[in-house]
Amino acid sequence: MNRRETVFALLLALGAVPLAARAQPAGKVFRIGFLWDSPAAFPDAIEAFRQGLRELGYVEGTNIAIEYRWAEGKPERMRELAEELVRLNVDVIMAPSSIYTGAAKRATSSVPIIFLSHADPLGSGHVASLGRPGGNITGLSLMMTESNVKGLEIFKEAVPGLSRVAVVWDPATPSHGPGLSAIEVAGSSLGLRIQPVPVRSATEYGAAFSAMVREHADGVLVLSTPLFIAGAKPLAELALRHKLPSLFGPKHHVLAGGLMSYSPDRPALYRRGAVFVDKILKGAKPAELPVERPTRFELVINLKTAKTLGLTIPRPVLLRADEVIQ
Repeated sequence: MNRRETVFALLLALGAVPLAARAQPAGKVFRIGFLWDSPAAFPDAIEAFRQGLRELGYVEGTNIAIEYRWAEGKPERMRELAEELVRLNVDVIMAPSSIYTGAAKRATSSVPIIFLSHADPLGSGHVASLGRPGGNITGLSLMMTESNVKGLEIFKEAVPGLSRVAVVWDPATPSHGPGLSAIEVAGSSLGLRIQPVPVRSATEYGAAFSAMVREHADGVLVLSTPLFIAGAKPLAELALRHKLPSLFGPKHHVLAGGLMSYSPDRPALYRRGAVFVDKILKGAKPAELPVERPTRFELVINLKTAKTLGLTIPRPVLLRADEVIQ
């Protein structure tokens, strides 16, 4: 051992070497756990996360390994999968949404957890504050309540004749209760009557739309949660079958036939998530990494669906759209 190595070893033993230097021994392969519903849910966002890692110098199979665990539309499996990742001794767990963050939190209080599209990290109790999260959890927030309210305003502009909007929500999703309350307040100011329609499983989709029609809803807003993300196609088809203009959060609902979506740019959030991973692998503590908010929101409109519904989307709304599907 030369003099430099001897000094480094002594400093390391005394705890004087920065954590970042100790956290990355040469040749180490970091293990990243990725807990999510399915590889088919937001594949562009998942690829953006991987691209973000590559841009920061992380190469899969060389200095990182990503352990994917998919619940495949079965929420009851989330905790089991999170515990499996903990047993694998991963260095960090990516848990994109609030439900998956909750499952990861129940599985560990020590492994860093990064959320990528959390609807309400503060309201759910997953962080102590946005500026200083505390604990082992941090990441990027969707600002879901705010974006849902803004989306409802745009929905009313796009379909001026709206008077009664059904809101499909999942009582098991922590952010949906507060989100629904905010929508009801916003709906009142827009002259809209809001009809809450709770849905707890995919088997309830059909009955939910039948209930909307019985109550004379003339539009439907579907809140975002893994249950509804997995059901993008049947939900869009049901809205069309019942001739209901529809507003969703994630864009892929519109690609499946929904009328409109309004939400943060999800791939941008996931790409930014790679920066959180990099900081944590270099020694940063989740407790001290502020939660970040989206800076860009996307409005997507499906004109083919509008035509099927006999709607003409006002030109000012079309001009605001980030993407128009013909």
